[in-house]
Amino acid sequence: MHQVHVQEIECLLALAEELHFGRTAERLGCSQSRVSQLIASLERRVGVRLVDRTSRRVQLSRFGAQFVEEVRPAYAALATVVVHAQQRARRGALRQLRVGFHGSVYEEVTEAFRQLRAREEVAMVLSEIPLGSPFSAVLDGRLDAAVVELPVREAALTVGFRFPPQERLLALAASHPLAAAGRVHVEDLAGLDVLHPFGDAPDYWRVARVPRRTPRGRPVRSSTGISTVQEGLALVSAGEHAMLVCRPLAERATRRDVRYLGIDGLRERSQMGLIWRTDRATPQLAALCRLLRDAFTRDRALDELPV
Repeated sequence: MHQVHVQEIECLLALAEELHFGRTAERLGCSQSRVSQLIASLERRVGVRLVDRTSRRVQLSRFGAQFVEEVRPAYAALATVVVHAQQRARRGALRQLRVGFHGSVYEEVTEAFRQLRAREEVAMVLSEIPLGSPFSAVLDGRLDAAVVELPVREAALTVGFRFPPQERLLALAASHPLAAAGRVHVEDLAGLDVLHPFGDAPDYWRVARVPRRTPRGRPVRSSTGISTVQEGLALVSAGEHAMLVCRPLAERATRRDVRYLGIDGLRERSQMGLIWRTDRATPQLAALCRLLRDAFTRDRALDELPV
C-alpha cells in the first residue's frame, strides 16, 4: 500500500465521478495522456483492471467500483488532515469549526460562514461528505457539524437549523423518452432505475431519499448506489438511471445532457438541516444558526417585496 501514490488515487476518484478522460483531465489540470498513465500505473500496483474503456464509454470495472468505495473514505480523511494543517498554518490561533456538506453549499450558507469568521473569529473548515453517510463523520467526531438532508432521528444528534423546504425534481438523460414531456408523474418512478445514496445511513433516511414504492404500491427499482452528486449525474447522462434531486441542486448543476423534471403527485419535499452531536454543542454553532436564520429570513422578506 505504501507504494501507491496519492495522485493516482485522486485521479481514479475523479474519473469515477466524471466517467470521461477529457473531463477528468480538465478537472485535474493535466493532459488526458497523464490521466491514462496514472490509471494504468495504479492498475499495475493493485494488480487488476479498475477501468473498462471502449471507444464510446468509460466505466469502472467490478473490482474498480469496489476499490473506489473502499478507498474514498480513506482519501477524504487524508485530505481533511491536510486541510486542517493548512488552515492552522494560515490562521494561527483562530478557533476552527469543521462542517461537512453534500454536493454544494448555498450562497446564504457561505455568507453566514464569512460572517461567523468576522464576528466570532472562527475559521471554517469545509469537507464534502459521501451522500450515503450523512451522520458518521459528526457522530465519530471528525466533524463538528454537517449540512445534510432530513429527516434526522438519531438520539445523539441535534438539528440546530432547518433550511426552507425545496421541491424535488427528477434528473433524466436529455435523450430519455420522458425528458421531452417537461414533467412526470410520481407513478412513472416505477418504470425507472432510480439511483440511491451509497453508505451507512439508517434505513429511514434511505427511504426518504428514494421511495421503495409509488403511492399506488408499485415497486421502485434502485439497483445502483452513488457517493457523490457528480457521480450520479454522470450515470444519469448515460441514460440508464434517474436521480431525485432538490431544485437548488438542479439550478447549480446544469448540464446539456441532463434534464430536470417536476414530479406531479410527489408530496414529499427536500429539506436540509444543520446537525451536530448533542453533547458537543458550542456557542459557535449557536451563532452560526442565528446567522443562517437571519440570512434566510432576509431572503424571504426580499421575495415578498412587490415588483
